[in-house]
Amino acid sequence: MEKIGGTMSGFDERLKNKRVFITGASGGLGEQVAYEAARQGAIVLVAARREDRLMAVRERCTELSGRDAFAYVLDVGNRMQISKVLNRVIGEAGGKIDVLVNSAGFGLFEPALDTPPDVTEEMFRVNVLGLIQISQKVALEMKKRGTGHIINISSQAGKMATPKSAVYAGTKFAVRGYSNALRLELKPFGINVTTVNPGPIKTEFFDKADQDGSYLAKLNHWVLDPTDVAKKIVDNMLTNRREINLPPLMEVGSRLYTLFPRIGDRMACTIFNRK
Repeated sequence: MEKIGGTMSGFDERLKNKRVFITGASGGLGEQVAYEAARQGAIVLVAARREDRLMAVRERCTELSGRDAFAYVLDVGNRMQISKVLNRVIGEAGGKIDVLVNSAGFGLFEPALDTPPDVTEEMFRVNVLGLIQISQKVALEMKKRGTGHIINISSQAGKMATPKSAVYAGTKFAVRGYSNALRLELKPFGINVTTVNPGPIKTEFFDKADQDGSYLAKLNHWVLDPTDVAKKIVDNMLTNRREINLPPLMEVGSRLYTLFPRIGDRMACTIFNRK
């Protein structure tokens, strides 16, 4: 794994004065990525819908980094708002966003036949279309400078789908496909693309996705700590890391799913199905 603009031991120096723009940063994994990037000396730019939470995250980032942090109210499902906010962000940053982290997203664990069409549409707007629009706009600015890093938060659900997650898995398969092609297209311009595929993380994501609260309890030791995942992501900023896959057991399962699809289907309906 090659480090860009720093050494393996100089994380703080590597991110010092680098601008890191994070969507979905008012809570969950995005919030923890913002804090960890701030700890490592980055200038953090956070975006999310919840203004009160967002401003608190900005203040905390300023405390951690000792530098100004910036906050932008943004609904990633709103195409016009994305355009307006990104024009402002890029203008205020002088076109310089060194790292983009697309962390905004949501899920709902429902049988495919019971999922309302408006939920399906919204999930694709937020998880896929918004991510694509933001990535394209930021990548165009990165291309002008010949450097940059885009980190897209996908999921192990984008490698192995399980029951009651058809729409969510569909969005995450789309994120992986888009990221894989984008990586190849942007490599000649000095821009790296990393896809993060975590399993379940103990965040408020599940307040909406799993409304009866039973899913995380059933998974027990497979549930990831958001601060650990965030540190892994930030430690790989400005590198050519292709994917980050967590936890190891789920990654093994997804690889077996690819190699032995019939066995994989049984695993998806038993071992990895806790909804």
